[in-house]
This record gives sequence, C-alpha cells and structure tokens, in this order.
Amino acid sequence: MEEIHRRIPHRPPFLFIDKILNVSDSGAEASLTVKPEFPFFEGHYPGNPIMPGVLLCESVFQTGAVFLADLLKEESLTDESVTPVLTRIRDARFKRMVLPGDKVEISVSLGDRMGKFFNLTGQIKNNGKICLTISFALALVKDEEKKSQ
Repeated sequence: MEEIHRRIPHRPPFLFIDKILNVSDSGAEASLTVKPEFPFFEGHYPGNPIMPGVLLCESVFQTGAVFLADLLKEESLTDESVTPVLTRIRDARFKRMVLPGDKVEISVSLGDRMGKFFNLTGQIKNNGKICLTISFALALVKDEEKKSQ
C-alpha cells in the first residue's frame, strides 16, 4: 500500500487498487482483492452483492494515475505539484459482474498525449475473463488550478 500512497492521493475508503503489479513506459497493471466487508456491499444489492460498475471504473482510473505518476517522475516533472484528474469517459462496457472475494487484474495503456491531456484505455479481468473495458482521459492539474475551480 505504501507504494500506492507514494504515487496517488487516494486513500481508503476510496482506494480501489491494493497492489501495483507493473508500470512501464506504455501503461500499468494493478490488482484489487474485492473484500466482502467493503461497505458498499451493504446496499448494492443486499443479499446479492455486486461491485458497482462506477467503482470498477474508478479502479481503472486510479491505475491510470499510478501510471502517470511514474511517467512524470521519469520526465522529471515531479517538481511541479500536479494531480491527475479525470476529464473524459468514453465507451465503458461491462461484460461480467465482480463479486465479493474476486481478485481482479486492472490494466491501462497510453493511447496518445496532447500536452497535459492523456488518453488511455483500460480493462479489468477476473480469472482471465474481461469484466470491463473503458477509454478515458486524464489531465494534469496544478495545485493552484484546483484551488481556483
């Protein structure tokens, strides 16, 4: 967890990756063990708990933020105080449910980059089967920009 906390600002209960598996110059891989005690299972759906799709998407976005944190470090941009912020979601497709006890693998790949905007694709697999595919964009926002919004 310390490895994740050094890279991104997310913390429990809103942290949806628990291990970084790999970071390269073109993407990243992480995993999440879906714990039955996650509080959202109490209400989504009682008696038949399913991990919410929006939280699956969030795990992909957080993996993308881990990737950007390493990319910025490589490019020596860590002197600027920036945060990767979600700016666009495109074509999210949910193919299988994720249930308590599942261990999912999350991957992101860099598409293209335009200045401070990064277009990425991501997917989640459970036991080798795709649960989610999504395209999204992250932008690097300086701390002073966040304060003025």
